[in-house]
Amino acid sequence: MAETTKADSTVAPVPAPAAKPKPAVAKPTKKAKPSARHGGGSAKAARRRTRKKKSQIQARRKKEFTYRGHTMEELLKMPLAEIIELLPARARRSFIRGLNPEQESFVNRLKTSEGPVRTHRREIFILPSFVGKTVSVYNGKEFQSVEIKPEMIGHSLGEFALTRKGVNHSGLGVGATRSSKFMPLK
Repeated sequence: MAETTKADSTVAPVPAPAAKPKPAVAKPTKKAKPSARHGGGSAKAARRRTRKKKSQIQARRKKEFTYRGHTMEELLKMPLAEIIELLPARARRSFIRGLNPEQESFVNRLKTSEGPVRTHRREIFILPSFVGKTVSVYNGKEFQSVEIKPEMIGHSLGEFALTRKGVNHSGLGVGATRSSKFMPLK
């Protein structure tokens, strides 16, 4: 707090007392006692606990994406010929034989556009340059929006726009089993 005098109406700051540094005192470390409930505190059990703690920490850490040992930045800098060598056999064969004009026009539209691109080309394999784009793939009935992620590299577009719905079965009907034949209807 500042002190004021009657004669002088200005406020003069009062310096705070200097704090003396306390000497560092080493605290004695206590050894952990083995728990009787967990069956002892052997060295083996202690190593097991430390391994378990380390594995839990690593599970929470997000790993950087790599495709066959290459990071996403490296893949984007590679020429197409080197990327093709990394792809699985079917995708590699498809690109080596060359794309037909419809497939080439889709790839060019996807590289230049900013919004989603609609296509019927389900057989085109995903390249690293497609990552981050949105593609609307036709599934035979409608266009399904697919956001391309790095994990999709090497897969075809059709794998992510399913053509069949899952069947949702309800409960058994009356007469479906012999015991339900005589059940009264509600």
